[in-house]
Amino acid sequence: MATRFQYRLHAVDTVVGGMLLLPATPEVIASVVAEAQAAPDELSTIAAIMTAPPIPFIPAQHHGRLVVMALLAYAGPVDAGERTVAPFRRFATPIVDMVRPMPYPQLFPPEQEDFHPVAAAHTMFLDTVDEGLAETIVDHLDASTAPIRAVQLRVLGGAITRVPAEATAFAHRTSRIMANVAAMYQRPDEAALHASWVNRLAAALNEGDTGAYVNFLTGEDEARVRAAYPGATWDRLVALKQRYDPANLFRLNQNIPPANEDGTTP
Repeated sequence: MATRFQYRLHAVDTVVGGMLLLPATPEVIASVVAEAQAAPDELSTIAAIMTAPPIPFIPAQHHGRLVVMALLAYAGPVDAGERTVAPFRRFATPIVDMVRPMPYPQLFPPEQEDFHPVAAAHTMFLDTVDEGLAETIVDHLDASTAPIRAVQLRVLGGAITRVPAEATAFAHRTSRIMANVAAMYQRPDEAALHASWVNRLAAALNEGDTGAYVNFLTGEDEARVRAAYPGATWDRLVALKQRYDPANLFRLNQNIPPANEDGTTP
């Protein structure tokens, strides 16, 4: 099978970006999400509410405590980027502030070669993150016994909303916030414990959007794969699978099976 992608590239030199570490209070969490939603298209944000890892640039008194690890990237003029990121610094006194003008590749430092955690995880979409929902996140994170637990929030919108849902396999064009709940652990006998915690928090956060983002699915059943490709999107992909891979050779993934012998979709 041959797959072809056509990309439209944009030159990106200097960005205003980096990591901003803030205390994880419900007010700060809700404010970070609201500011990200109000920001121009040039700003991308990922906010992880998590236990601070014991890494050198984080003050020792914050290790193991809940923080908001906000990753910001403004792809545009530096002066406009500085103005756009400035409000994030006013929600609370930053614990660590590494946001600055930098070459784009510096946003991606090398990963730890020996870091291979096992995790229970759930991906979902949200409509809003107000202080009430943020308090739910904090309470559940405090109750978890996983060495590392996190709720990652990615504000969507912008350019992706201006592409029709039927134009690509990604159909969740109107979903506003992607949320990923995760508990990382080391002992295999704790898998059920941490999976139960993830499921409880995901249920508490559920606002009715049943979609899922396929790249964050981790071995779920077919129902969750179908949630990643809702409605007509699933039907189109099944038809393509039937045409190019009727024997389902390419199946070691979040699999979309070919059509049944009678032409119906699975």
